[in-house]
Amino acid sequence: MYALIYDEYDLSKPRKKVISVHKSRETAEKALAQRMKKLGKRVWECNTRIVWAKIKVAAGDVITTGDFDTWRPGETIPVGERYMDSD
Repeated sequence: MYALIYDEYDLSKPRKKVISVHKSRETAEKALAQRMKKLGKRVWECNTRIVWAKIKVAAGDVITTGDFDTWRPGETIPVGERYMDSD
């Protein structure tokens, strides 16, 4: 299942709060768009991202970095997401 998590990208904080849970990436993306609109912020400003939860989770749960991946196993990763940005 896909989840929106609150992530400050701070390695010293491996526990992430689950904001919402979704059956598809598309519904998770819609929820992320609604959250950005509600907060009046861009995606990188609202500290929220979509992940694939490896365990069963519900909104309000806290998961650790080992409990999720950025992409679901077997999911097609867009070309722009395959490589790290570099200068």
